[in-house]
Amino acid sequence: MKQASIFLPAAAVTRVEGELEVWLVQGGDARQLPFAAAVTALSGDWRLVLPVEAVTACAARLPTQKARWLRQALPFAVEELLAEDVDSLHLALGGSLPDGLHRIFAVRRTWLSAWVDLAAELGSVPTSLQVDADLLPDEGTQLCWLDGRWLLGGEQSARIALLDEDWPHLRDACVLPLQGHAPQARQVLDGIEHWQEHAQPHLWLAGRSGSELAQAEFEVRQEHRHQRFLRPLLGLVGLWVVLQWGFYLAQGWHLRHEGDRYAAANEALYRELFPQDSKLVNLRAQFDQHLAASSVSGQGRLLGMLDQAAEALLAEGAQVRVQQLDFSDTRGDLAMQVQAPGFDALERLRERLIAAGLAVQLGSASREGNAVSARLVIGG
Repeated sequence: MKQASIFLPAAAVTRVEGELEVWLVQGGDARQLPFAAAVTALSGDWRLVLPVEAVTACAARLPTQKARWLRQALPFAVEELLAEDVDSLHLALGGSLPDGLHRIFAVRRTWLSAWVDLAAELGSVPTSLQVDADLLPDEGTQLCWLDGRWLLGGEQSARIALLDEDWPHLRDACVLPLQGHAPQARQVLDGIEHWQEHAQPHLWLAGRSGSELAQAEFEVRQEHRHQRFLRPLLGLVGLWVVLQWGFYLAQGWHLRHEGDRYAAANEALYRELFPQDSKLVNLRAQFDQHLAASSVSGQGRLLGMLDQAAEALLAEGAQVRVQQLDFSDTRGDLAMQVQAPGFDALERLRERLIAAGLAVQLGSASREGNAVSARLVIGG
C-alpha cells in the first residue's frame, strides 16, 4: 500500500472535529481512533476518504473536451442536476462512461475545506481526496457493507449509501451483475449473484483507488507533494549555485591579485624611467604627461638643429644639397646625407656648423662623378 488512508464516517457530514472516530489504514493494518490521533500517527503521504453521504455523484455530457475549458464548463453541465447552489459546491471531474457521459462529483466547498484545514492544523495535509463508494470495483453493480450502511458503486454513475429497506426499490434499476461484499451475517440483500467476505473491509477498500477530488482550489493544497520530489533537484541546483559562486569568488580574487601585481610592476617601471617623480597620484595620467613633454622636447630640438644647419647650408649657396635627413630623439642627433662639388665645400660646411656651437661628425666622403657625398652627424 503506497499511502495511508483515513476513512471519515457518515457522522463527519455534520461534525468536523478532531475527536470524531475514524478508521486509519496504514502499513497493512486498520484501526479505529479519533481523527486528531490518526493524523498525528501518519507518516508520509495519505488519502482522506470522504463518506459518500457528503458527496453528490452524477453524470453529464460536457460541451467541450479541451482541458483548459473543462473547469469552466462543469458548473453549466451539472447545475440542473444539483439541488444546491452550484457556486457553493466544489466540482471534480471523474472518468468517462461508455455512453459518452462523464462522472462529476460535487461536495460542499466549506465542508471539505473545514476537514482539510483541520488536518493542516494537526500537522499534515492529505495528498488525495476520494470517496468511499467510488473505491468499489468498476464492474456491474457493487454493494459493500461498511460502518453500518451499504455503499453502492460500480460501472454506473450512481454513488450512494443505502439501508436494507432501500434495496428493493433500487435493485431493478441497477446494472448486472449484482455483486456484494459483506460478512456472512449481513449477506441479506435479495438478487445478489455473488458475495465476497472481507475480514477488514476498510483495508480492502484502502487497496483500491477511485476518482480524484483534489482538483482546482484543492489541488493547490497538494503542492508539498510535488515539492518533495523537487527537493533533490533543488538541492543540486543550490549546490551548483554555491560552486559557481565559489568559482567566481576565486576567479575575482585571482584577477584582483594579478591586477595588483601588474600595478606594482608598472609603478616600478615608472620610477625607473622617471626617478625625479617622488609622488604618484595617477600613474596613467602622469605617464601620458611625460610622453607629451618628451614629444614636444624632441620636436623643439629637431627644429633648433635644422635652423642652425640651414644657416650654414645657405652660406654655401646652392653648392651643397641635402639628400636625406634622419633625426634620433633618443640619441639627440641629426644625420644628413649631403652632396657637394668637392671636399673643400664639405670642410667649409663642417667648420661653419662647429662655429655655430654644434658638435659635428663628418663621415668618410666618396666621389660620385663630379660631386662628393658624405654623411654629416650633428649633435649627439
